[in-house]
Amino acid sequence: MSDDSAEVLPGIAFEVEADEQGVDEVARVRGEYQARLVLANLRTEAVRAGMIDLDGLKLVDLSTVRLGNDDKIVGARKLMDDFKRNKPWLFGAVSSSSAAMAPASQPVRQKTALEMTDEEYAAARAAVTKYQF
Repeated sequence: MSDDSAEVLPGIAFEVEADEQGVDEVARVRGEYQARLVLANLRTEAVRAGMIDLDGLKLVDLSTVRLGNDDKIVGARKLMDDFKRNKPWLFGAVSSSSAAMAPASQPVRQKTALEMTDEEYAAARAAVTKYQF
């Protein structure tokens, strides 16, 4: 080989090495993302199942947990049900207030003069005219 090819070959090796490092970096970041996503989904399911202390999630075997196409844990409810059956002291009574929806808000509607009795009308009129000069 000539000296020119010797100068080019280290550059090519560096590009391949840099590409492999980039792939490794992407794989590492993707793994961290999926681990955080799994923990977030587990926390959500644990709260829904009534877990008292989320530190109990450290006892879950994460080797069986898989993410689906929608980035949700496959079989998360079954996992929490099994966990609740095996370690019931980590769970309290399921709160019914967490699943309840707030009532629809309705604006406060004042009575019109036609809807008031004579006494209510007199009191309302006195309250309004009380501060007029």
